[in-house]
Amino acid sequence: MTGPLEQHVLLAVDDGSRGPLLRIAEDRLSPGTGYGQHEHRAVDVVAVVLAGELRHSWGPGARVAAGDVAVLRAGTGLEHDETAGDDGARVLQTYLRSAAPHAQPEHEVVTAPRGWVDLERADALLWVARLAPGSTVTAPAGLRFDAGPDDVVVAERPAEDVRATEPTTVLVWQLQTTRPAWAAD
Repeated sequence: MTGPLEQHVLLAVDDGSRGPLLRIAEDRLSPGTGYGQHEHRAVDVVAVVLAGELRHSWGPGARVAAGDVAVLRAGTGLEHDETAGDDGARVLQTYLRSAAPHAQPEHEVVTAPRGWVDLERADALLWVARLAPGSTVTAPAGLRFDAGPDDVVVAERPAEDVRATEPTTVLVWQLQTTRPAWAAD
């Protein structure tokens, strides 16, 4: 069986107003289900696994566990699939215009990052923290996603302390929002 059990698009931008950001979606997959074999070209896909695990089928393959960040730089193009593990998967998938559309594709998994994740690009920075109930972290300013067990709250926020009342993953995107040439009126 393929296809997300549930997909909720949190943000979709097609006018260049968020710089390289195209789309962010929350996907929930049942155990053993996947997206189906599909192609990407000239896009970077940043997947943050909130719960469960994904098995990535391109190249040597990879296991992406809860708390990990997978970065797929599609460049000139590739076909792949991602399949949920035995407990299913809950994933935030961010799509960015490629920083290197003519490069060879590559995939890497950043295991349980805390703080800034190196995406090898200057126009999109990602910060990640996983909080236990009762813990606090100072999140940087930016487009913030607070992912609790049941939902995701999205807001443009200043740098501020975040106190968790339940297990929470906090993501902050800092995006260079200069409108690209293709979006000029």
